[in-house]
Amino acid sequence: MKKEIHPDYHMIKVVMTDGSSFETRSTYGEPGATLNLDIDPTSHSAWTGGPQRISDRGRVSKFNQKFGAFGLKKNK
Repeated sequence: MKKEIHPDYHMIKVVMTDGSSFETRSTYGEPGATLNLDIDPTSHSAWTGGPQRISDRGRVSKFNQKFGAFGLKKNK
């Protein structure tokens, strides 16, 4: 491997939204830096199975109104 092309990995502290923390190696910040998370697996609905929202519901209904019958033949 080429020397001096890889980022510097060092230990940082990661603080979750519930206040718990752990140390890991990262390229983030300086050695000993603290990374405070706004969203993490303990609070995000994608991991917890909480209520999910479809953000593009309006776009789908607009598309169906505009192009819903396109290419369909009605049988009599």
